[in-house]
Amino acid sequence: QVQLVESGGGLVQAGDSLTLSCAASGRAFNVVGMGWFRQAPGKEREFVAAITWSGGTTYYANSVKGRFTISRDNAKKTEYLKMSSLKPEATAVYYCAADRTHGLVDLTTSGTYDYWGQGTQVTVSS
Repeated sequence: QVQLVESGGGLVQAGDSLTLSCAASGRAFNVVGMGWFRQAPGKEREFVAAITWSGGTTYYANSVKGRFTISRDNAKKTEYLKMSSLKPEATAVYYCAADRTHGLVDLTTSGTYDYWGQGTQVTVSS
C-alpha cells in the first residue's frame, strides 16, 4: 500500500506564499498521477491541481491558475504545491492524493485517486 503524508500548512497573511509537500511511502512505484484537493469548513472537497508521473502535464482549478504551481520529485517520492498570492478563500484543509492507474484518467476528480493523505491546514488571514 501507499501512504501519503502532507506537511507545510500553517497560518499566513493574504498575499503570502506557502509550499505544501506530500511524501509517499510504501509501494510508491505504483503511483502515476498525483494531485491536491482542499476542503473548507462546510464545503465539499474540491480539486486544486494535479500532475502526471513525468511532470509534463499539469492541471489546475480555475480558481488557482496563475498563482499555484504543482510539481513532483520522483526521486524523493514527493509532490509539492507552491501557493502564491494567497487569498483568504484559500483557507482549507489540503489533501494530497495519488493514483495508481496507468493510462488516460481524469486527475481532476477525486474518484480517480486510490490513496489520500490525512490533510494539512492552511489558513490565510486578511
